[in-house]
Amino acid sequence: MVGCCHDDHCVSGRTALNGPAWRRALWIVLAVNTAMFMAEIAAGLAAGSASLQADALDFLGDAANYAISLGVAGLALAWRARAALLKGATLLVLGLWVLSCTTWHAIAGTLPSAPLMAGVAVAALIANGAVALLLYRFRGGDANMRSVWICSRNDAIGNAAVLLAAAGVCGIGTGWPDIMVAAVMAALGISGGWQIVRQALGELRRPSRVPLAAE
Repeated sequence: MVGCCHDDHCVSGRTALNGPAWRRALWIVLAVNTAMFMAEIAAGLAAGSASLQADALDFLGDAANYAISLGVAGLALAWRARAALLKGATLLVLGLWVLSCTTWHAIAGTLPSAPLMAGVAVAALIANGAVALLLYRFRGGDANMRSVWICSRNDAIGNAAVLLAAAGVCGIGTGWPDIMVAAVMAALGISGGWQIVRQALGELRRPSRVPLAAE
C-alpha cells in the first residue's frame, strides 16, 4: 500500500529506491529512447511532421534524463532532487521549443506525410508502452523516480496522439491536426516539467522526507 514506508530504501513497501532493479530499468529505457530518437527525428524531418519532430525531441530529452538518473542512483535524496530539478527545467525548455517549432509549421502551412507519421507512431507507441509498463512500479518514489514515470507516461500519450494526427491529416488533407497535436505535446511537456520542478523543490526544502504520492 502506498505510504507504508517513509525512509530512503523503499517505495510502496516493495520497490527498493535506486536498487539494482531500478538501475536495470533505467539502462533499458535509456537504450530504447536513444534508438527511437534517432529513428523518429529522421522520419519527422522526412515527413515534414511537427508532431513527429516534437515526439523525437521528447525521446532525446528522456534519454538525457535517464542518463542523469543513472548518474545519481544511490546518492542522497538531496542530490536526486537536484537531478530531478534539472530534468524538470529541461522538460520546460523543450516544451517551449516545441511550441516555437509548431508555430513555424503553422505559418509555413506544412503538409506532412500521413502514412510515414502513422508507421513511426505505431513503432514509438509499442516502445513507449513497454517502457511505461517497466517503470510503472517506480511511479510512487521520490521526484527523481517520479520524473522518469511522468516522462514515459507522457511519451505513450504523445504517440497515440500522433496516430490521431496522422488520421486527421489523411482525412482532411491539411497539416492542422499535426499542428494541434504538436501543441498539445508541448503543453504536456511543460506541465510535466512543472510537476517535477515543484516536487523537487519541496524535497530540497525537506531533505529528510521522501514524498510517496503516486501519479
